[in-house]
Amino acid sequence: MAKKSVASLQTGSKRLTKVIKMLKKNNSNHYSFSEAIISPDQVNDWLNNQ
Repeated sequence: MAKKSVASLQTGSKRLTKVIKMLKKNNSNHYSFSEAIISPDQVNDWLNNQ
């Protein structure tokens, strides 16, 4: 299950996006969150690979 944050961050002339992915832990009902700040063109790859 993945969620994508809508917030976009700007540093200088570079445009960045903060992405957050919700991961369910094995054999339990607990979730953890993984987040990163990456360029917008890498968002789908990051969400699919982690």
